[in-house]
Amino acid sequence: LLRWFEHGQVYHPSREMDASAAEVGRPFENVFFKTSDGVELNGWFFPAYTNSPRANLAVLICHGNAGNIADRLDLYSAWLETGVAVFAFDYRGYGRSQGRPGEEGTYLDAQAAHQWLAKKGFGKIIVHGESLGGGIGSELCRREKTCGLILQSTFTSIPDVGAELFPWLPVKLLSTIKYDTRARLPCLKIPVLVMHSRADQLAAFH
Repeated sequence: LLRWFEHGQVYHPSREMDASAAEVGRPFENVFFKTSDGVELNGWFFPAYTNSPRANLAVLICHGNAGNIADRLDLYSAWLETGVAVFAFDYRGYGRSQGRPGEEGTYLDAQAAHQWLAKKGFGKIIVHGESLGGGIGSELCRREKTCGLILQSTFTSIPDVGAELFPWLPVKLLSTIKYDTRARLPCLKIPVLVMHSRADQLAAFH
């Protein structure tokens, strides 16, 4: 029961796709690819304009713990306006991706998305991690070659957040889901941008 509760607090996937990639108004590929452990994932790839000086740069979007890739069209549009390519993918259990989410599984998902971009010919990849995606993206940057990491509304670790949300529970002793972003940052030798709102009531600014 405790593990079920923990999993339910961390992951809030949705299978319902409330928008389509076509609504971004740019060419795109609806991509299906497999992880190293055989799970099929779904993603949307938006190429940069061919005449863009940044066409060889791709931004890999690791989204937050709720919804799916259909919920973040404004983010894709904003990045595309800068002249880069954008690849957004769903973790296992989200959207049209198979499986059930879990910490190591989401790391493998991000690696598979990174490898898909590498096979596409992108040698320069910036990882944009939103909330939970920052915990995933920081581990991706530890495992794979990237040229930058953006942490948007990301926490230090899941146990840190849980201890504040549930102060009456021994969260740090019982937690099995870590996403320890803070512990990974000293290992990264790439530029890191941290963006956070002081009004964030889930992962507090401090």
